[in-house]
Amino acid sequence: MFTGIIEEIGHMRRIHSQGQAMVLTIAAKKVLEDIHLGDSISVNGVCLTVISFDSDSFSADVMPETYRKTNLRKLQTGTRVNLERAMAVNGRFGGHIVQGHVDATATILSRISEENAVVYRFEPENKHIFRYIISGGSITIDGISLTVVDVNDREVAVSIIPHTLAQTVLHDKKAGDTVNMECDVLGKYMERLLKFGPSESSNGTGKKQSTLTASFLADNGFM
Repeated sequence: MFTGIIEEIGHMRRIHSQGQAMVLTIAAKKVLEDIHLGDSISVNGVCLTVISFDSDSFSADVMPETYRKTNLRKLQTGTRVNLERAMAVNGRFGGHIVQGHVDATATILSRISEENAVVYRFEPENKHIFRYIISGGSITIDGISLTVVDVNDREVAVSIIPHTLAQTVLHDKKAGDTVNMECDVLGKYMERLLKFGPSESSNGTGKKQSTLTASFLADNGFM
């Protein structure tokens, strides 16, 4: 699990591709401080497993499913990438729950400066994910935990402060570029629970009914 707080920007050192399978070698510093084989590292918001490392880089496999669903397939040697190690149990939870499981790629529609901030608008390729996005809620863009400032049935907007822009690869992105997008997992679990219900009660007819309903969630401030 990750928090969406980027620790450093790495650089693609080598990319070995064979069909839709890849091995990425990424130059880094901070994420190597306590690295072990099998560790999880978020690369542009994609959870990858360390398969080898040395004093200034690590390598990770990219399987065909990840290749097809993320923007990692567009990486080139020298490309900068956002990096974050898996969350430590004793660490601060500065962002939100990020799994590193990308829901969709999205295209940047615009990048507009607004006083001390920059507002990005994105169009996800998979419109199904809009059900999990709310204004004021959390979303992950290329591994960065951000707050949604606007959403409609076509696009999502976030506003980014100078520090975040300077410390992440969003600084390099412009209209037309592609990013990885992961929605808040809480909405996905809520949808699943509403479908099946975690518990049931009798309605007096002998039939069982779920006690978890949309009305219950709304009444208790979850919706």
